[in-house]
Amino acid sequence: MQLYFSPLACSVATRICLYEAGTEATYIEVDAKTKRTQDGSDYREVHPLGLVPALRTDDGDVLTENAAILQYLAGAFPHAELAPGDSRGRVRLQQWLSFIGTELHKGLFATLLDATASEGAKAYALEKGAPRLAYLEKYLTGREFLLERFSVADAYLVTVLGWCVATPIDLKKWPALRTYFARLLKRPGVAKAFAEERALYLAERERHRAAS
Repeated sequence: MQLYFSPLACSVATRICLYEAGTEATYIEVDAKTKRTQDGSDYREVHPLGLVPALRTDDGDVLTENAAILQYLAGAFPHAELAPGDSRGRVRLQQWLSFIGTELHKGLFATLLDATASEGAKAYALEKGAPRLAYLEKYLTGREFLLERFSVADAYLVTVLGWCVATPIDLKKWPALRTYFARLLKRPGVAKAFAEERALYLAERERHRAAS
């Protein structure tokens, strides 16, 4: 199994789930700017859009789209219990994966993290995103996880919340979200994934600085 990732991108969620499942994988870093892997290969030959993550399964299939990959891993490693086993629980899982992907990842953070986005666009994204964060704050008050236990949806949400440090979003405004984020960062699989990816991100940034 091979995971194509860029440091601190949404592919962190897949790394977290692989660690939670205790399974082995090969991690292939993709430069977010050049779309090249470390051996110089053009990543767009794997995924034409150049987006991460992409997961090459043991039988050679290449899977894309974060929510799909996360659900694949949950099914491939049932012992890790990364997804509910009942149909209602699965629907709830898909609900949260959709919410995180559309309302937070693309609807809010993609604009805030885009260096080419105008200040007006970023202000609009913040205005539209605030009710989404308030909704999540209310839901997570008194809850440990999005579902009954840690799931792939939590892996995705903790990854997205990690981007707050690079945006004007201050989790102090949402104490339940702040507590949730801090608690999940203490999970061994989450802590390991973030520590490794931060180091890789800093190394990538230094390479670009040296090349400019």
